[in-house]
Amino acid sequence: MEKEKLIEIIWNYHHMNHKLESSDCIVVLGSHDTRVAKRGAEVFLEGYAPFIVFSGGLGKITGRMWRKPEAQVFSEIAAEMGVPKSCMLIEDKSTNTGENVLFVKRLLEENQIRVQRLIAVNKPYMERRTFATFKKQWPEVEILVTSPQVGLEEYLAGYSNGALDRDEIINVMVGDLQRIKTYPELGFQIPQDIPKEVWDAYLKLLDMGYTKYIR
Repeated sequence: MEKEKLIEIIWNYHHMNHKLESSDCIVVLGSHDTRVAKRGAEVFLEGYAPFIVFSGGLGKITGRMWRKPEAQVFSEIAAEMGVPKSCMLIEDKSTNTGENVLFVKRLLEENQIRVQRLIAVNKPYMERRTFATFKKQWPEVEILVTSPQVGLEEYLAGYSNGALDRDEIINVMVGDLQRIKTYPELGFQIPQDIPKEVWDAYLKLLDMGYTKYIR
């Protein structure tokens, strides 16, 4: 099977394909990818929730790119798109997905915002891990997940600016699939079924050298 097909299988698996519904808040998880901020703003401006939370400190990649926390950078992008600052909350200390969830939960509780359903926004290849992490760390809340609405090739092409190259993103996608397999045993996520076709594609990509983020 050609490499492009294997990558597409992994890409498709990472998507949850949720249909968005009216929710109590939107949680945008920070990263190097500002398209996630734009998607979060789009969802807010489409009227799906009255509040939007931006979550993220500075990571290994963003620490080289920005001086401000990811959440601050993302909130400024959203403000430029028309999201009122009065509808935003910022959590700028988290350094991983688990902390994103726990710190956002605490922030909402401090602001007395009651949540029964929320929309989480992340990178396309992080949809499933985001869902699995929220369901483990905040099981009583219904979670819907979305990401920038682009296809695989268009998404990878967006990294042509040099921040990360194409192979780096593929390595990350493969590493995230490993974590979907192993993190439930560590208590970080709920288990997710991995079809044989997906796991076979993962193993073949490992054989091709996509092992940079395998632990």
